[in-house]
Amino acid sequence: MGDQPVHTGQKIELTITGYSHAGEGVGKYEGFTLFIPFAAAGERVLAQVEAVKKNHGRARLVKVIQPSPERSTPPCGVFGRCGGCQLQHVSYAEQLRMKERQVRDSFSRIGRMEVKISPVIGMENPWGYRNKAQVPFGMEGGKAVAGFYASGTHRVVDMDTCLIQHPLNDRVVRMVKQLARRLDTPIYDERTHRGILRHVMVRTGFHTGECMVVLVTNGEKLPRRQQWVEALRREIPQLKSIIQNVNRRRSSVVLGPENRLLWGREVIYDRIGDVMFAISAHSFFQINPVQTKVLYDRVAEYAGLTGGETVIDAYCGIGSIALYLARRAKRVYGVDVVGAAIRDAERNAALNRMNHVTFEEGTAEEVMPRWLREGIKPDVIVLDPPRKGCDPALLETAASMRPDRIVYVSCNPATLARDAKYLAELGYRVREVQPVDMFPHTGHVECCALLEPK
Repeated sequence: MGDQPVHTGQKIELTITGYSHAGEGVGKYEGFTLFIPFAAAGERVLAQVEAVKKNHGRARLVKVIQPSPERSTPPCGVFGRCGGCQLQHVSYAEQLRMKERQVRDSFSRIGRMEVKISPVIGMENPWGYRNKAQVPFGMEGGKAVAGFYASGTHRVVDMDTCLIQHPLNDRVVRMVKQLARRLDTPIYDERTHRGILRHVMVRTGFHTGECMVVLVTNGEKLPRRQQWVEALRREIPQLKSIIQNVNRRRSSVVLGPENRLLWGREVIYDRIGDVMFAISAHSFFQINPVQTKVLYDRVAEYAGLTGGETVIDAYCGIGSIALYLARRAKRVYGVDVVGAAIRDAERNAALNRMNHVTFEEGTAEEVMPRWLREGIKPDVIVLDPPRKGCDPALLETAASMRPDRIVYVSCNPATLARDAKYLAELGYRVREVQPVDMFPHTGHVECCALLEPK
């Protein structure tokens, strides 16, 4: 690359000074920044350069010369090969500190503001927390394998246990893999677009114990379908739903648009706090139900509801936050651009007999001004956008409605800080931010921020 002090293939020694937003170790060699997965802050390491760009490079950890006191032995046998976790090599306390620094850095570097950021709320037991497994299939040595992709690839790393999955999810995935071998089901090959079984998705209700199995197939045909159904029913007492999802697309999107009910119900049920939710194959439902309640309790605290308020949830999805707040509010309105999510939200409102909650399909920046014209004046607006953050038009709309409080829930501290900066220009200041560790052993962190009028 010319002026850089390193080149591909070179082995170098350097000290790790911090972490990237993805949890990789970060260090400098003669002033040049390198990202090194599985290295911990404070360590002296030997690394081999793998890629060099204009302002930074990537390197592979060869040897830890001087380990960090926070270095931990990963309990998972495929850690480092599987792309699911990035942080099992450091203590859980260090993970929480790293995520807090990530949030602080985002607000100072991107938001250019000093705000009150509380320590990350972690889990008492940061294992077995995922209520949904989406596991691809592949072929290895002439037999079906199932596991998560190796980092940055579509190569399946075969595994029988994932330590961050609910134990029932693990058991079902193992069983589906054994059935695929026993019933000689053709495994999908994404290079040739041939074969049948692409993925298995398992959903487990943490509080209800109910289980859903979704077999994702390349086309309508599932050979020996009845044997699949009988075997799954026999082996999984908690099973309430078996669905075949048809996905003919040449893409990495897991689920196709068509679901076929093979047995049982189209939904399973689970709850957050005392609110019950019907969860379909396509429903977006928070992955970590234990920490979801922690997060939603903080949303409720920030919303400051006394029973007389009107709340708008601007990215309501299946209505999880809107319905969680509804028991403490006078009226709740939810809007989302995804029609299927709105139908789920309406079903969940009916399930919980919440007649004072209204959901509408559409973009929030178009629907909310109409609500205002119709006389709906929100006391609280909740924003819970995808990773890319909010559309500026939505932030302008929310600020123009002049609520007493804006509660912003974010899975990306960088876009949260960016949007908070814009809201500050629109007259709302960040009062405090509470990070919550929804995804232990990964680089992700969720945040809840309270904004009030200046």
